[in-house]
Amino acid sequence: MENSLWEVQGDVVPNPVRVDATDLAILSELSSDARIPNNILAAKVGIAPSTCLGRVKALSAAGIVTGYHAAINEKLLGVTVNAMISVLVSPSARDRLLSSAKSLQHLPEVKEVFVLGGSPDLLVRVATRSIDDLRAFVATHLGSNRAFSTTQTVIIFEHLR
Repeated sequence: MENSLWEVQGDVVPNPVRVDATDLAILSELSSDARIPNNILAAKVGIAPSTCLGRVKALSAAGIVTGYHAAINEKLLGVTVNAMISVLVSPSARDRLLSSAKSLQHLPEVKEVFVLGGSPDLLVRVATRSIDDLRAFVATHLGSNRAFSTTQTVIIFEHLR
C-alpha cells in the first residue's frame, strides 16, 4: 500500500520515506508492544521472521523507528499527581523559547515538553508525589524563570490511550 497515512510528503522532508501495508502493520504492533519477539511479530503481520527482522532494521535505519520505551507505572513509585502546564513565554524572551523549553526537559518531574505554534508556547507534562510538590515545581522552575510570563496548571485525572 503506497502513499499511506504515515508517509512523509510535501516539502517538509526532502526525501519522503515510503512504507507499505506490512510496514504499517509492523509499526502498529511495535507501538502496542515494543518488546514483542521477532517470530511473534512476523506471525502477526504474516511474513517470515527473517523478512520481519530486515524490515524492522530498515524502518530503524530510515529513522521511522527512533527508539523503544518502557511504560512505567508511576503510582507504584509514589507519583500521585500528573499535570499539564501551559506556559507563555515573555515577549522579551521569544528568541530563547526553544532553549527555555530544553532547560525544562531534564528536570526529574518533567515527563514531556511540547513546543507549540500558537498560544500557549509550551505545554509541559509533569508528575509529582503531591499537590505541594507540584506547587513547589511551578514556583521554582516556572514562576521564577523570567522567560516565562504566565503559567496555567491543569490536573490530569486519567490518561486514556
